[in-house]
Amino acid sequence: MTNNLDALLTALYVKIDDEIGGTRWLGRPPQLTDSELVTLAVAQALPGFTSESRWLRFVDSRLGAMFPYVP
Repeated sequence: MTNNLDALLTALYVKIDDEIGGTRWLGRPPQLTDSELVTLAVAQALPGFTSESRWLRFVDSRLGAMFPYVP
């Protein structure tokens, strides 16, 4: 399941990044881009996680390589 989820999240990130586009020029560089944040929000809803703590444990254990920083 993780391989399919990785492929889905990669495709989702590319689509979102193409739609949002643009870069920030002011201030410090963000630890998490807007595209990554939207991808994480959509990815939380896909498997049906209702608990924030369960979602964060899942991201840390299974998706940590894709998202090294999770707010």
